[in-house]
Amino acid sequence: MVKIRLMHILLIHQAYASLDEAGGTRHEEMARYLVAHGHRVTVVASSLNYLSGKPNSEAKKWVSCKVIEPGLTILRCYTYPAFHRSFFHRTLAFISFMLSSFWVGLGVPKVDVIWGTSPPIFQALTAWLLAFLRRVPFVFEVRDLWPEFAIAVGVLRQPLLIWASERLERFLYRRAKRVIVNSPGFIDHVRTRGARWVELVPNGADPRMFDPHSRGDDFRKRYGLQDAFVVLYAGAHGLSNDLGVVLDAAELLKGYPSIRFVLVGDGKEKPGLVRDAQTRGLENLIFLPPFSKREMPRVLAAADACIAILKPLEAYKTTYPNKVFDYMAAGRPVILAIDGVIRQVVEEAGAGIVVPPGNPRALADAVLRLVENKDLAWRMGAAGRKCIEVNFRRDQMAWRMMSIFEEVTGHG
Repeated sequence: MVKIRLMHILLIHQAYASLDEAGGTRHEEMARYLVAHGHRVTVVASSLNYLSGKPNSEAKKWVSCKVIEPGLTILRCYTYPAFHRSFFHRTLAFISFMLSSFWVGLGVPKVDVIWGTSPPIFQALTAWLLAFLRRVPFVFEVRDLWPEFAIAVGVLRQPLLIWASERLERFLYRRAKRVIVNSPGFIDHVRTRGARWVELVPNGADPRMFDPHSRGDDFRKRYGLQDAFVVLYAGAHGLSNDLGVVLDAAELLKGYPSIRFVLVGDGKEKPGLVRDAQTRGLENLIFLPPFSKREMPRVLAAADACIAILKPLEAYKTTYPNKVFDYMAAGRPVILAIDGVIRQVVEEAGAGIVVPPGNPRALADAVLRLVENKDLAWRMGAAGRKCIEVNFRRDQMAWRMMSIFEEVTGHG
């Protein structure tokens, strides 16, 4: 019998979120899987929550250590705190974490592989440098195409910065032992920019976390939604998320008092969206704070339909937004205002209604269609749940990630 040698994996991830925090938990779920199979994972993360920009409860001046469970350790290090103030301050936050995570990462003993992830891409540079100095493999995970998305949305405009960012992107692709992408839409992009070996480990969800038969009665009662048809958006309230279109759709449906829009989350654009909704008198729309991943099953259970939306940009056709997979795992029909590869998933599964991005009338019509045909909404939700159970289970993706680490380290 061949004995598998166990690995110590170091993950550099500024936006890492635990199951007890708001935000994407892909990495914590995968880390727990790795630990369950005997490996060790150490994460160097920011002291700030990525969605809100606020300090985490355990944050200290320089670095704090928290053992989530035996084998999984989170080191949170100093990050410049004015994260959501402007692009300039956001860049300072990225650079501060790049530097602090490097020094903290140097102190982590006996590492077998270093896992870098982007965005932000600066932290991947830290991961590469640590791997280079420690002579261990560097695995680069690409969750969004940066700087392409920043250029497309107009955040990154200065030609010199664009040139430097693109050079950095190519540098990292060429030096990674593996480049892992979470969407098939990213594969051509990274290959044409120098990635030598590309692996697809798509986003997914853990269907065991969600009860598709629950109605979320406690949540509905808490927010006065008992008799409403709840249309829910959960996630970042940023420039890319185009939530002004959701407000426009809510305004078009003001004459339907039983329909309530619920926007859950946080982000730089949220204060402006709240003011806009108040100015328009959108009493059929409420904003709620972000909830931790452990709380999200009851939040999604209270929804009758869920919205996934991005700006109508060509670049966003390549994305696999994680929220879509959570919606499907919860057994809720998806109203998808995103074109491209994620549209193919939803349409092939029969998991929802696809509408043109940037079109509030189409979004409102999709809501009405589901309101008027509850059986259709139920069938779409059930089909989405089945698709996750068969094709996009988180443990399947974690196993693939573990296999890649074992391949590059020779620990298989």
